[in-house]
Amino acid sequence: MELSYYQVDAFAKQPFEGNPAAVILTDTALNEALMQSIAMEFNLSETGFLVPSGSSNYDYALRWFTPAKEINLCGHGTLAAAHVLIHHLGFSQKTIRFNSASGILTTEKLEDGALELDFPANPASPVPASTLVSNALGVEPLATLVGGPRLLAILPSAQQVADLQPNMNMLMELPQQGICVSAPGCGDFSDFDFVSRFFAPRIGIPEDPVTGSAHTALVPYYAEQLGKQQLRAKQLSTRSGILNLELAGDRVKIAGHALTVATGTLYL
Repeated sequence: MELSYYQVDAFAKQPFEGNPAAVILTDTALNEALMQSIAMEFNLSETGFLVPSGSSNYDYALRWFTPAKEINLCGHGTLAAAHVLIHHLGFSQKTIRFNSASGILTTEKLEDGALELDFPANPASPVPASTLVSNALGVEPLATLVGGPRLLAILPSAQQVADLQPNMNMLMELPQQGICVSAPGCGDFSDFDFVSRFFAPRIGIPEDPVTGSAHTALVPYYAEQLGKQQLRAKQLSTRSGILNLELAGDRVKIAGHALTVATGTLYL
């Protein structure tokens, strides 16, 4: 069996920035074990698998796998999949509808060439302070919250987020899938409403370069804290990435650019 693949840098305008994802399109769904093996082979934070729809309710089925497991939602993997469909596979409609484990997700092409994801908002709820979190991060968060499968830790300053060197072994002990560390934009990061970093060693991702799905929890939090619905954010990983965001009722819109950096064939 031969499968074409595309490697895309999502939330990026030039190569080697943003978050890389592999995208594979098949006529019919592959079995889970094979998809997991392919994701392990690519060893990227996520690999997405597309299957054309036989339904009028959506255009493609989309699933995402980390090197360790399947996940229910992936922002940059969705952005990458939409980019491949538009720029390589001739999808001409303005809006793409994906059927996923998180329901129907849509992606729309904007006039400036960016792609805008429409995801369900995932407001976070405060939880008591944890010495495990403080010890793992090496800093005391101002607040800790849980939003879906991730923990949010709000730090006093953006520079602390940038300088963070967490203890990965201790993060493995957290019950959540990953931890998103964030702070309002200030100082060198005053061009942004907030900054963040995301760590998920439990699912095989020590640090994710740009995490669209985490912003489904960050956007409701900062929209309330800052009193604004439209936000601009930067994820401060080594690769980094910029996201334009909007809270629209119970949905979060996440916009960014993407580009293809590699294509090829898998021989299985």
